Parts: sequence; structure tokens; C-alpha cells
Amino acid sequence: MARAVAIIDLMPLCPLTLHNKIPMAQQLLSIAMWSGPRNISTALMRAWGNRPDTFVCDEPFYAHYLLQTQLPHPGAEEIIRHQENDWRKVVAWLTGPVPEGKTIFYQKHMAHHLLPNMGRDWLDAVTNCFLIRQPREMLTSLLHFLPQPTLADTGLPQQLEIFRQVKERTGRTPPIIDARDVLKNPRGTLGLLCDALKVPFMEAMLSWPPGPRKTDGVWAKYWYAAVEKTTSFQPYKPKDDPVPLPLKGLLGQCEDLYHQLYQHRLQGT
Repeated sequence: MARAVAIIDLMPLCPLTLHNKIPMAQQLLSIAMWSGPRNISTALMRAWGNRPDTFVCDEPFYAHYLLQTQLPHPGAEEIIRHQENDWRKVVAWLTGPVPEGKTIFYQKHMAHHLLPNMGRDWLDAVTNCFLIRQPREMLTSLLHFLPQPTLADTGLPQQLEIFRQVKERTGRTPPIIDARDVLKNPRGTLGLLCDALKVPFMEAMLSWPPGPRKTDGVWAKYWYAAVEKTTSFQPYKPKDDPVPLPLKGLLGQCEDLYHQLYQHRLQGT
């Protein structure tokens, strides 16, 4: 097994952005944002990372996922060496104190990284949110990287599982945002999300400096070239590429799971 490194070494410290002052009375909050692949999750991490009150981390279970699945992702060996691969130690960090003395700990998660062997009780210790994307747009993008995806690869079954657990245990509907809503109306949709989380919306969430971040995963060099050029959310552009016939069944399964989540998404009045 690859050598594990101290969890504090996983996510280097991010610089303070002085766009807004931190509210003095703000409560501590750990946000687990569950996304699937080929979404705007990294741009959303940029938005939260540009807040002066927020520390962000990038896919903290990726090394464990790669170690268990042995999938040949770009840079897999480097990721396993660099990032803690014991999911229990990662959970201890995610549910511990907010790093750097900040008041918000924003955790970017891929739902499919939550493997069956991993416990779920820790989800009670964080505030769970969900980022979803229309399945046709997601799948046609995913096919460029994974020619024969499975339902589990989309993260949708895991998102729905987490959503149902959180709703059952808390008696409340956890916040869901749709990528299309964010891109069409970033201010409005992020405002709704902040309201649901009971934290103030900040203008700093709408734009950020280009380039890499110290808090990006070591896999950024393979995946983040496009987002590193951005300074804001990009305008929504419909993606009408056809799904290949052999994957029509998978598309139908994805659409069923997606709509079960979509009906609960945050919407303006």
C-alpha cells in the first residue's frame, strides 16, 4: 500500500482574499458539496475559495478511490502517494476544526468517490449539499474521458443515496443546485444556496483571479487547464451532442435519478 502522508499536508493553505470582511458572529460550518463528474464543481470551488471566511479542499477521497478501484486515471500513482488514502483519517480531518481559523470549510466531493466500503455516519457531522447537471450534457462530456461509463461512474446513485440519508436523518431537504441554473444566474443561485446554508452571500463569489491554487489537487495539471483560465462562471451554452445508441439505456437510468434530485433544487420565487 502506498505510504500515507499526514492529513495536514494534503491540502496546502490558501491565500486570504480581502474582497469582504468576515462577519464576526458567523457560526462555524463544514459544507460537503457532492457533485458528479463533468460538472462545474471546480468553478464552484473557486467561488467559495475566493471568500475570505472559507477554506476549501479538493476531492479529499480521490486517493482512496483510486487505491481501491485501481482505475488508470491520469496521475493515479502520484495522487495515491501525495494524498491521504485512509478514508477514516480523511473523515477525521473533514469533521474536525475548520482549517486556518476560517469559519467555513468548503469540501468539494465527487459522489462516486464514496465507495461502499466507506462509512456514512460522518455525514451527520457536515452540512451536505448537491450539485447536479443534466444527464445528456454530463454523459456526452464524460464519454471523452470514459468511453464505457457505468451508472456508478456518473455519481448519480451515490448523490441520491446521500440525499435520502440526510433528508431522513435531519427531517429537512438538503440544498441542491443545478449547474445550468448557476451558469444562467450565478448571483441568484449562489444567493439561494447561501440563504439555505444561513451564511451571507458575498460578491467575491462571482469572480476570482485566474491561475492555479495551492488547494487544487495534484491532478489539476491533467484536468484544470480550462478553469485556470477563467475569472468567473462562464455563460450557459446548451450542449446537444447525441448520446450513442448503446448508452441510451444508461441515459434513461441517469435521467430518472437526476429528476428525483432536480425536483428539489433551489429555485427563486
